[in-house]
Amino acid sequence: MVTLGSSILVPSVQELAKEHTINVPPQYLRPDQDPPVMEAPSLLPSIPIIDMERLVLQESSAAELERLHCACKEWGFFQLVNHGVSSSLVEGMKSEMQDLFKLPLEEKKRFWQNTEDVEGFGQAFVVSKEQKLDWGDMFFLTTLPHHTRKHRLFDHLTPSFRVTMETYSLEVNKLAMSILEFMTRALGMKVEEIRELFDEGTQSLRMNYYPPCPQAKSVIGLSPHSDSAGLTILLQVNEMEGLQIRKEGLWIPVKPLPNAFIINIGDIMEIISNGVYPSIEHRATANSVQERLSIAAFHSPRLTAEIGPAPSLISPENPALFRRVGLEKYLQDLFARKLQGKAYLDSMRINHE
Repeated sequence: MVTLGSSILVPSVQELAKEHTINVPPQYLRPDQDPPVMEAPSLLPSIPIIDMERLVLQESSAAELERLHCACKEWGFFQLVNHGVSSSLVEGMKSEMQDLFKLPLEEKKRFWQNTEDVEGFGQAFVVSKEQKLDWGDMFFLTTLPHHTRKHRLFDHLTPSFRVTMETYSLEVNKLAMSILEFMTRALGMKVEEIRELFDEGTQSLRMNYYPPCPQAKSVIGLSPHSDSAGLTILLQVNEMEGLQIRKEGLWIPVKPLPNAFIINIGDIMEIISNGVYPSIEHRATANSVQERLSIAAFHSPRLTAEIGPAPSLISPENPALFRRVGLEKYLQDLFARKLQGKAYLDSMRINHE
């Protein structure tokens, strides 16, 4: 059984929020955080929209592929419409996730993280008892490949949750592979390079619960970071917004479209593309009105893979910008750190000076 890392156990923020306390504990106060952009939403730029059906159809594929390439280069984020995952499956996954977070604390304790493993209920990237904490809880599971699943967690899930999550996991993984192959074409890579890395790759689900906070402007739901994975597929579960991305030094809010997924480039894809497709810092904010829920599906290469810039993109004129490393070591080193922007990816860069 693979264990990628651990995190110091912390209290449930959801339970803390139920106490209706006016004063948030000091460990959650984050006066260091940048304020969001306060302009009217209509005046702000919005992340691109990519249509999966247009990518597949021969007559529109080339134009949509160019739109995808521009979205990945210039934004690192886009919303995917007409993605092909059934709305009934998506709604079922949303419902099961909401029921999971409604469980009484005593029942949740069966799913709590232990001191050796980051999976389960809790927080990730807590490496010291002194560090500031995020105003949010997560339920984290490795879902693929099947042999990496933690029975101590899966065996306690309701049968309906297991069936729904199994179907969702496979459908979203299939979608991720399709998106990655289109990206490969847009980059001019050999498609075998991406298949060799991501076939039988790893997938993990992070289910996020951000409770309302009486001092919402003084906390952060999830610290600014770039995703370590290759590709993230995010599902907004309820109507409350809170995702923001850093664009040209400003925090731009993302307004999720109905029936769309939010897709973003992770650090591994920035490495594979040798910097052409950048991973983008993003964060989750809190609010004082209503909880926010989301499900992030992270897709990475197989655990035995070595990650580095794709050989077909490297030449004397275009040298490798990142060093090569085994995926398992990459993930273990990741979980040994706290979230801090793109600091981990920066540690992978080759200095050509």
